[in-house]
Amino acid sequence: MISLIGSMGAGKSTIGRLLAARLGLVCVDLDELIVEKAGKAIPCIFEEDGECVFRALETELLQALCLDNVAKVLATGGGAVMSAPNRERMKQAGKVIWLDTPPEILAKRIAGDKNRPLLKGVDALAKAKELDGQRRKYYKMSADFRVDTSLMSPAQAVDVIVGLLSDGRNGYESG
Repeated sequence: MISLIGSMGAGKSTIGRLLAARLGLVCVDLDELIVEKAGKAIPCIFEEDGECVFRALETELLQALCLDNVAKVLATGGGAVMSAPNRERMKQAGKVIWLDTPPEILAKRIAGDKNRPLLKGVDALAKAKELDGQRRKYYKMSADFRVDTSLMSPAQAVDVIVGLLSDGRNGYESG
């Protein structure tokens, strides 16, 4: 399994689909699975049930995906790495790739996106900086590879990731 981690707007879903197609694997978007299981959109889960219910579903589904032994690309949600068990499961299941993008670029990508409940009623740049400050250390400790997606297209990011995976190296790389 190849797990893609990073902030909202880093390109996990888009790059995940392209990477899976390139490698002949299935792409699983964890947020889409959560929506399917809950029967409602992510903003509704946050509003009606709370973030804790969302995170519990995220952990339950992530565990199942890590244990099913199916080769795949997994596009996680930005906060999945906040849970130590989630980080451990992803590491045990395969390679973890951190799609790193500066908050200033993330803010431009996510501003006005109504499907991101953490942005409700807040400035996108301020929230991107806040989340980056909270999560960066977890992305770093989780990742086998780091790919800076800020100055590349999703297709270029896929090229970098495929190169890293085929080289068999471990460590942080920029594209």
